Amino acid sequence: MSNTDETYYSIALTRMTGFNQQMALQLYQTLGSARAVYDHRNDLGDIVPDASPRLRESLKHWDDALKRAAAEMEFVTKNGIQVLTLGGAGYPQRLSECPDAPLLLYYKGSADLNQRYVLDIVGTRHCTTYGQDLIRRFLADLRAQCPQVLVVSGLAYGIDVCAHSHALQQGYETVGVLAHGLDQVYPHAHRDIAIQMLRQGGLLTEYMSQTEAMPNNFRQRNRIVAGMSDATILVESAIKGGGLITCRIAQEYGRDVYAFPGAVGMPYSEGCNKMIRNNTAALITSAADFLAAIGWTTAGQKPEAIERQLFPDLTPDEQRIATLLQQANDLQLNTISVKTNIPIGQLTALLFSLEMKGVVKPLAGGTYHLLG
Repeated sequence: MSNTDETYYSIALTRMTGFNQQMALQLYQTLGSARAVYDHRNDLGDIVPDASPRLRESLKHWDDALKRAAAEMEFVTKNGIQVLTLGGAGYPQRLSECPDAPLLLYYKGSADLNQRYVLDIVGTRHCTTYGQDLIRRFLADLRAQCPQVLVVSGLAYGIDVCAHSHALQQGYETVGVLAHGLDQVYPHAHRDIAIQMLRQGGLLTEYMSQTEAMPNNFRQRNRIVAGMSDATILVESAIKGGGLITCRIAQEYGRDVYAFPGAVGMPYSEGCNKMIRNNTAALITSAADFLAAIGWTTAGQKPEAIERQLFPDLTPDEQRIATLLQQANDLQLNTISVKTNIPIGQLTALLFSLEMKGVVKPLAGGTYHLLG
């Protein structure tokens, strides 16, 4: 079966399961491919007993979904859009580790979604001059110290578009995660910056064309923003808001969350201050604070080596890992597992052993660095 065929059936499967991401994933992972779900459409109850009778019955009838998938394949081909399938080339590896990762993503742009460092910046749609200045200074200082970072946000009003704009100005690539299809830009006022981002970053969504920006889509979108990033930074937020949702999801995924403090009593500082007070976000006031907390390698520096044993004896499995990292350093846990054929549980113990021997150093986002 070709990649094109699998993409075709994956589009149809997501169309049929709608927003039931976990069931779509369960079907996909149990049967191994979207085409296999189609092939077993009449006996899914025996294979996936958790599927509801209604879903089992609906999954017997693929005609409309396949027609829609064919139309979408034509649309993406015509418009130079990549369809990234879970586990396939180009799919954000960090996101693939999340339990509710989308089966596929639609992507148009120039940025590598698996860059060494990925950071999302979120917050209120009603940001103040204070918030804008924080983002401007933070990204300028971060660029000077750590020039290779992909900046992610949601292209919404306020903090989102400010983050994209200043990232572009600093020469960073920046990706906007959308709550609708790639046949439109919402809000329309951000069309010009979206066009710039296609040349210096990109636009990403799980929604096929002709999907409108409905309220629930924004909440769904937030999990992609959090899941594809090493860390989330909250700049300004009221006591409730979408930025706080993104932070909560990031915490559930085990990712780092940081927040800038604001003046006491200011409406759009209350959310940040509450997260800091409750120890659900680490306080930062600068790029230097952030880099010190997260441990990213800055320009011209190497991670400090852990004190090595004089003669670290490596087992054959440990040597396989070290050899792989010597060939292509800074790989994520899942990638190492695939390339060495070592199960995740065993691999975690081996990497811990290598860390104690001073051979590797864990970095943000589940990435491992071979120390020189």
